[in-house]
Amino acid sequence: MSSQQEQEPRGPFGWADRNYRIQTAATVVSGLGNAGAPIATAFAVLESGGNTTNVGYVTAARLVPLVLLLLVGGTLADRLPRHRVMVAANLFNALSQLTLATLVLTGGVRLWQLALLAAAGGAGQAFYGPAAEGLLMQTVPKESAATAFSVFRMAQNGAQIGGAALGGALVAAVGPGWVLGIDALAYAAAAGLRFLLRVPAAQAGPDRSSLVHELREGWREFVGRRWLWAVVLQFSVVMTCITAVEAVYGPVIAQQRLGGARSWGVAMAAFGVGLLSTGLLMARWQPRRLLLVGNYGVFLFALPGLALALHAPLAPVCGAMFASGAGVTVFGVNWMIALQQEIPTELMSRVSAYDALGSLALTPVGTALAGPAADALGLDGATWTCAAVTLLLAAAAPVVPEVRRLSRTAAAPSPVRETVAAG
Repeated sequence: MSSQQEQEPRGPFGWADRNYRIQTAATVVSGLGNAGAPIATAFAVLESGGNTTNVGYVTAARLVPLVLLLLVGGTLADRLPRHRVMVAANLFNALSQLTLATLVLTGGVRLWQLALLAAAGGAGQAFYGPAAEGLLMQTVPKESAATAFSVFRMAQNGAQIGGAALGGALVAAVGPGWVLGIDALAYAAAAGLRFLLRVPAAQAGPDRSSLVHELREGWREFVGRRWLWAVVLQFSVVMTCITAVEAVYGPVIAQQRLGGARSWGVAMAAFGVGLLSTGLLMARWQPRRLLLVGNYGVFLFALPGLALALHAPLAPVCGAMFASGAGVTVFGVNWMIALQQEIPTELMSRVSAYDALGSLALTPVGTALAGPAADALGLDGATWTCAAVTLLLAAAAPVVPEVRRLSRTAAAPSPVRETVAAG
């Protein structure tokens, strides 16, 4: 079959090739388990006698190896077949979550064990994330990028809705250990699906360049684009604030005055509904100023912190979480299109790793300090601070001219897809 025949439309989803469909299905499977795992981990800490500070420490323990290993994971994903990196990372995460679930279910889990196994989960994610993003962007045609990324996010976010609601309900009904066990099974099932991925020709074997040389290549690409590092710098603080609110303060406040794990699961599900419903909009809306429009969504990230600081009941908290989820999709789809449009395919995993590293660099420290900050400022003061800082940074980002001006370009044929089809 010729390259031209291979790329002829095959209905409204003709752009969705085999790798895209498998990745989407695997993401749904793993997402159903992953969405409930943070809720289960937080309440496992609280049920074992921990407090707000301990929840922050365990959350930070997951983030530290994630930050430290992202560059290695991104470089390996550009050197090796990306699907093999993804499968290995999924299996590693399945083993770590199964071990954690066993400890929680047997009733003998200690804080250091929770932290250690959370760290193992972060290490696996450091290798999985850059490989997954690189392969997804590699198989999505530029002319269908907005639709493809929106559909992918809708599937991902739909899984988060169900997973968060189910996870919160199960934590309340049978305890966090079973939810962590479900997450382990979901990782294993996702690994099985991703094993079926077919690696494009450009990813057939390792590059002979040194690891340091490839890291330098990715760094030059990253720092050479001011819009890229400016937004990543913004997110290094924004991610710290929203992680503190959603992973530390939210579960503690839910336990104190919103009804416990079930209620926080409903709030997280509302966040997922916001993600999902806005995906329908982004599948059709193609704003010209990608980053400027995406940054409008960042303002919505502050709403959950504001709702919690105002002692809002569950319904308004869910409304704030819904709006925050909508903001994440508005930003995320535009950001992915900007990366795919501007970054060479062969550097995508490395640039994605620098993106994630910069965005998460401060999060472990900020999350670890979330408990002491709540002790010093009170929960209300801490959540107010997170919301205010997020709003301030959302207002500051458009000061950078490239953030205001970066525009969508005319779609160009994907050279990787042509290579795969011709082969």
